[in-house]
Amino acid sequence: MHLWSVFTKPWSGLPGGELGRLVAGLGFTGAEIPVRDSAYVTPATAEAELPRFTEQLRAEGIEPISIASCLSERVFAACAQAAVPMIRIMAELGPDGYAASVRRTRGLLEEAAVLAAQYDVQVGIQPHHGRFVPSTLGVLQLLDGMPEHFKLVWDAAHDALAGDDPAVTLELGVDRLGIVNLKNAYYVRTDDGWKTHYVQGDEGMSDWSAVFATLRRLGWTGPICLTGQYSDPAVRVEDRLEKDLWAARVTSSG
Repeated sequence: MHLWSVFTKPWSGLPGGELGRLVAGLGFTGAEIPVRDSAYVTPATAEAELPRFTEQLRAEGIEPISIASCLSERVFAACAQAAVPMIRIMAELGPDGYAASVRRTRGLLEEAAVLAAQYDVQVGIQPHHGRFVPSTLGVLQLLDGMPEHFKLVWDAAHDALAGDDPAVTLELGVDRLGIVNLKNAYYVRTDDGWKTHYVQGDEGMSDWSAVFATLRRLGWTGPICLTGQYSDPAVRVEDRLEKDLWAARVTSSG
């Protein structure tokens, strides 16, 4: 049974109790929390605020599956105190090119391995097209040989944007798989070139039925996180998420 979760970035300024009631009202039982300078909990305040924030979420029936943040020791310590199992990051590409960027990120991950072991907190790396390592296979190469605390956060939209097949990438990544992100997107042509447009789950390039068919075949039942990322603001994020959560639940049951 999957833990149905949502990335709470659309409501990042809300305190824990209010956020928990909102998320539970949408039908979720899990959440990924942004711990960023623009959010209610920041890296600087995480040790003091995250345990209280997650306690308030749990009081509303919402289990924190991860935070989206940085790999500082205070963030690791906050996760350990709050019993949050994972810090999610992405592997940024710099102006010095792909190979140099991957080497630099690998060095940062190797340094973080000491903290991951000390605090027993996982690090999840998500592919993201554009200025990050864009493919599942690229993330798996980055993680090759790293300790078990380092996980893949597989993302349906970015897997499709990279032109990959979930039947291939999920199978190759299943031993590292920590979270499956669900969102969808397609490319649109604009005057400035091709841009990414994030849409409802049944409208984009990723076939969620193929995703869940592969997860069933692999026997993977970990947390599923809907990211709440949509390009068109004409429909409320909450309404879109309720529709996508319902569709994902139906699709997951086969």
